[in-house]
Amino acid sequence: MTVDPKNAAPSAANVPAENDVPEQLRVRREKRARLIEQGGEAYPVSVGRTHSIKDVREQYAHLETGEETQDVVGLAGRVVFLRNTGKLCFVSLQDGEGNRIQIMLSQGEVGEESLAAFKSDVDLGDHLFAKGRVISSRRGELSIFATEWAIAAKSLRPLPNLYSREDGSAAELSEEARVRQRYVDLIARPAARDNARKRAAVVRSLRENFHRRDFIEIETPMLQTIHGGASARPFVTHMNAFDMELYLRIAPELFLKRAVVGGLERVFEINRNFRNEGADSSHSPEFAMLEAYEAYGDYNTMAELAKNLVQTAAKEVNDGETLVTLASGEEYELGGDWAELSMYDSLSAALGEEITPQDSVEKLTKLADAVDIKMDPKKVNHGKLVEELWEHYVGNDLYAPTFVRDFPVDTSPLTRDHRTKAGVVEKWDLYVRGFELATAYSELVDPVIQRQRFEAQAKLAAAGDDEAMVLDEDFLTAMEYAMPPSGGMGMGLDRLLMAITGLGIRETILFPLVKPQN
Repeated sequence: MTVDPKNAAPSAANVPAENDVPEQLRVRREKRARLIEQGGEAYPVSVGRTHSIKDVREQYAHLETGEETQDVVGLAGRVVFLRNTGKLCFVSLQDGEGNRIQIMLSQGEVGEESLAAFKSDVDLGDHLFAKGRVISSRRGELSIFATEWAIAAKSLRPLPNLYSREDGSAAELSEEARVRQRYVDLIARPAARDNARKRAAVVRSLRENFHRRDFIEIETPMLQTIHGGASARPFVTHMNAFDMELYLRIAPELFLKRAVVGGLERVFEINRNFRNEGADSSHSPEFAMLEAYEAYGDYNTMAELAKNLVQTAAKEVNDGETLVTLASGEEYELGGDWAELSMYDSLSAALGEEITPQDSVEKLTKLADAVDIKMDPKKVNHGKLVEELWEHYVGNDLYAPTFVRDFPVDTSPLTRDHRTKAGVVEKWDLYVRGFELATAYSELVDPVIQRQRFEAQAKLAAAGDDEAMVLDEDFLTAMEYAMPPSGGMGMGLDRLLMAITGLGIRETILFPLVKPQN
C-alpha cells in the first residue's frame, strides 16, 4: 500500500529536534519541565484569586503615596514587566482589559528560596498569581506587597515588545502579524482589545434597537440545497448522509421572507454569510451581515431604519456622539440627515448626457470602453453596464453618507418595480466613505413576476454567469401563499465597524480568513 506524502503522519524525522528550537523557546520549555519535576505545576487547575486587577484599582485608587493597608487580596494576570533586583523584585500584571498593577516581592516576605525560584522560573508572558497586602509604593504606584506567588500558566513563547521604543514611538506589530496571530495582537495592543469590544457593543446596540421596534430575531440555515438571496458565487460542500451537494449561505433573504409569509411580520437576523469571491480591504469570503424585513414597510421605511441603526451604534461606542474619530485621526460625521441621489440622474450629470433605463447595451458598452471598463462578456447587460459606469463616474467620489436610489431592473431580481419610474426598481444602496454599507428594497412579493425574474436569471446562468440566481421552487411556493407588502434591508456588520472606526475589514473581523503561510 502506498501513502500520499501529503496525508502521511509526521515521522520523527519531520519533527524539529530539541536543538532546532529557538533558544528562548527551549529555555522556557526547560523551565516548564523543571517545575513539574520538582512537584510544582506549570498549568494548575485554579489559583486563589479573590479580586480582579480592575476591582483593586478602583477600590484602592484613593491611597496616598507610601500608604499601606492590611487588606490581603489574591490577583492573577499576565506578566508584562519584570525587574529582578537583589532582594526585591517588581512585576507588572495585566488583565484581559489591559488594566495593570504592580506586584512587589521581597525576600523578607516570601523567603530566600521562594524569591530565587521566582527569579529562575518566571518570564514575561506567564500568567502569575500573587497574594499580599494592598499598598501604595514610595513612588505612588498602587501595588500588591506579596507574601506568596505561583505560576498560573507558563508561556512557552516570548511576548513582543509591549513598551515604546527608545525614540518614544509606540511598539507595533505588523498588519500581517496582527491578522495571523490575533491572540498576540490582543495581548499587545490596547487598540485590538478596544476594537473587539466595539464590535460587541455595536452588535448589542443593533439587537436592542430591533427589540425596541418589536422585531423578532430568528435563525436561518447556513447549509442550503439552493443558494439564493444575492448575486454571488457560493461555496460548495458535500453532505455524506444525503449524498448530495450543499451550499454555504450567501444570504438569508429567501428564508427570512418565508418567515414573513408565515406571519412573523418583523424579523431580523445577524448571521454569517459565505461568498466564494475576492478578498481585499473591504471584502472577506466569510463575513457578518444583518438582514431585516418589515411587513407594510418599503425602501423608504428601511432608509429611516438604517440611518437610525448606524447613528445609534455610533453613539454607543463613541460616548453618545455621531462625530467619530477614524483610525487615521480624521473626524467623520455620521449624524444628521443623509444625502440622496438617483443612480440614473447622477450618472447623466457626471457624463454630461442623459442615460435612461431604455438605453441600449451597445450605447452603454461604448461609454464603458471609452474609460477602459472591463467586464466579463457573459455578464454584460444594461443594468450591469449602468452600475459599472456609475461606480466609475460617481460612486468612487461619494464620501458623506449617501443613499443611492432606483437601480436597473435586470440587476435586482428580488426587488419591486418602481411605482412611478419605468425601467427601475425601488432599491437603494447606502455609501459611506466610498464603500457600500447597506442595501434595501421595496420587496417584490408578486410570485408570478418573481418566477419570471428567476427564469431570466436561469438564462444568465446557462450563458455562463456564475453569480446568477437559481430558481427556487420552494420559495416560489411560499410566495404563492401571499407575502404582504414589505421592505427589506441588509447591512454588512464588518463594514459598519469600518464606517465607525476607519479600519479595514481584516481589522474589524477578529479572526479573518488568511492564506496559510505553509
